[in-house]
Amino acid sequence: MATDLRLLGPAVLAWAVAAAALALSPAGHLVVGAGALVAAGALLAVRRRATRTWRRTALLLCLLVVLLQVAAAGHAVLRARGGVVELALERAVVTAEVVVTGDPVVLAGTGDRARVLREATMQVVDARGTRRRTAAPVLLTGDTRLVALPWRATARVTGRLGPTDAADDRVATLAVTAAPRVLSPPGTVATAAERLRSGLRASVDDAPEDARGLLPGLVIGDTSRTPPDLTEAMRATGMTHLTAVSGSNVAVVVGLVIGLCAVLGIPRALRPWLAMLALAGFVVLARPEPSVVRAAVMGAIGLIGLSRSRRSAGPPVLGAAIVVVLLLDPWLARSYGFALSSLATLGLLLFTRPWGDAIGRRLPTRVAPLGPALAVPVAAQAMTAPVVVLLQGSVSVVGVLANLLAAPLVPVATVAGVTAALVSVGWPRGAELVAWVGVVPTTGIAQVARRFAEVPGGTMPWPDGWPGALLLAGLTLLVLLAGRALVSGVAAHPALTVGAAVLVAAALLPTRLVTWPRDGWRVVVCDVGQGDAVVVRSGPARAVLVDAGPDPPLVDHCLDRLGVTMLDAVVLTHLHADHVDGLPGALSGRTVAQFLVGPVAEPEAADREVRRLAASHGIPVVVVQAGDRLRVGDVDAVVWSPVRRIAAGSVPNNASLVLAVRTGSVDALLLGDVEREAAHDLLLRLRREPSMAVAAGGFEVVKTPHHGSANLDDDLMAAVRSPLGVVSVGADNDYGHPAPRHLEVLRRNGYTVLRTDRDGDVAVVEDGGVIEAVTSR
Repeated sequence: MATDLRLLGPAVLAWAVAAAALALSPAGHLVVGAGALVAAGALLAVRRRATRTWRRTALLLCLLVVLLQVAAAGHAVLRARGGVVELALERAVVTAEVVVTGDPVVLAGTGDRARVLREATMQVVDARGTRRRTAAPVLLTGDTRLVALPWRATARVTGRLGPTDAADDRVATLAVTAAPRVLSPPGTVATAAERLRSGLRASVDDAPEDARGLLPGLVIGDTSRTPPDLTEAMRATGMTHLTAVSGSNVAVVVGLVIGLCAVLGIPRALRPWLAMLALAGFVVLARPEPSVVRAAVMGAIGLIGLSRSRRSAGPPVLGAAIVVVLLLDPWLARSYGFALSSLATLGLLLFTRPWGDAIGRRLPTRVAPLGPALAVPVAAQAMTAPVVVLLQGSVSVVGVLANLLAAPLVPVATVAGVTAALVSVGWPRGAELVAWVGVVPTTGIAQVARRFAEVPGGTMPWPDGWPGALLLAGLTLLVLLAGRALVSGVAAHPALTVGAAVLVAAALLPTRLVTWPRDGWRVVVCDVGQGDAVVVRSGPARAVLVDAGPDPPLVDHCLDRLGVTMLDAVVLTHLHADHVDGLPGALSGRTVAQFLVGPVAEPEAADREVRRLAASHGIPVVVVQAGDRLRVGDVDAVVWSPVRRIAAGSVPNNASLVLAVRTGSVDALLLGDVEREAAHDLLLRLRREPSMAVAAGGFEVVKTPHHGSANLDDDLMAAVRSPLGVVSVGADNDYGHPAPRHLEVLRRNGYTVLRTDRDGDVAVVEDGGVIEAVTSR
């Protein structure tokens, strides 16, 4: 049966144009749309020079571009209603009525003052004596009081607005400073959805840790209780789609429901209706948020791919759905989740039936109907792999097999989870019993993820960015088009094949004054020569010292100039001499509460000396890692890195502690000596973790990595760019620091660059609400 791509192709190209133009102003969108109209007119004028089919396709593309650009301009105008954008640029303090639209995201750390993020839609805003009506999506930031707000409740909040990127789907951030007050509770549907979700979570409270976290993830996409090591294992094996509320997840679940219906002998005509019923239940359980509804729509379209009679209609329907979704929400044009949903659905439409039939022919007769169900994860992974590589920088070699082994367990766990949620409404104890039916397969899924994550070579490094994605897409297309010929060639020429594989593997391996100090200083990067010593103010005469430089007198004099007599903590990002040899000077005449060190104790001699020095002064040594938090006085610091030991490059440098620090109103990112490998690993985490990605856009200063070394990751520096980049470097050093490339990367991304070798101590000062940088020279 022929595949009709006449609508899908133009829809995808119009989507690409929408993504490229997303950050434009309303006028900019209209200019792009006008350009597409002119192109359409030109095509009509030269009709004799193009075939009829290609002319129609090009005209359709132009019309879709016009449609999406006009819609984007309209959305931009609507979300600017009420002047929220202008208020955010002015960082105005406002009181607003908001509808809470997202679950709380608690940043790393614990305690009542942990930072919490929540999505909301602002309906009314009171600012500067004026009440305005709006429909602006915003991101609430605040303490744990935001957690208590019910989903879909209307609340009154007070705080300071802040701007977001033009391509962000939120108009502004709102830093909540007072206790929110609920004005009206959630509606009936929202209340019912939350009752079912909480009932499901309660039903597995006594289950083993993996099942307690994973079963709610499979059913409702709630991964809040999933163990971090299991999350990492599922990521490494390409199984995270099972717990993500996306079209990929919906496609897998729907496919398995269809397969189960086939095994049970349910008539073919009833199977799509039962799958639609499963989708409806999924929407209620996962909450009828726009993202969930979009995922369900993609899953419903995927059902067409499982039907012999309607399969040819699938691609046009998918193309239409893409256009409609982008008309309703233009900001999805750059959403990885939307791309994954669309690609997974396309995989279902193109491959599930033919691959399922091929698999079924090779299975025993009794289980042959499971062929399409087993083809679903293979099709989904084949289509989504190029986008997944953008998020994790690697390719899972064992992912297909891991998903195939997990696939038969998913429907059992899902049915048990849905049933437990429903039963929990009237019989909580019965819900616990039903949930245990899902605990066994859920535990099996977790074990598959854990075991396959440990397979040597199971995850293959891959070039990052769009070049890597395009390379993987090309290889996938090659396998799809010439798979049989390739297998025959490998069998005929094994030695040549091995040689080619070795060459490809080798090519893919990653290479690798006024008065000083100014009142109100918050962060000071000390001039300690070729090394690091950063002082973060935690209170009067108190500070947190991050590294101590190579020379005791230099760090001692810097702390003296700042009037610091108490160090609430000394953080040693790593143990190289240019970061720890100055410790005796930092301790001289000061009280030190604790040493914080990273998990890699190398060089060993330096580790022994640090611990000897700590013991002689009665100072405890605490090992910290990614996710740990330090709150002392005015300082709130979260460790962003390292998550794992990186064997490439300099192991101690790449094991540097990376700190996101807040003191007063100043946010700083201290990158230690991370090299390209660790920096890139951090970049991938920023892409995967929304909370970190949000924080990455708000730094006033970045202490750039490794004294200005050229061995840095350009994309990370772009992702965390701030108004100020400080290079801690010694004059006339033997390393050629700072490297010209390092400085060029900073300037290209809009940093103002200050250097300790030329500018002396560099201080970020907060004075009357104004934040500025000053230097000792």
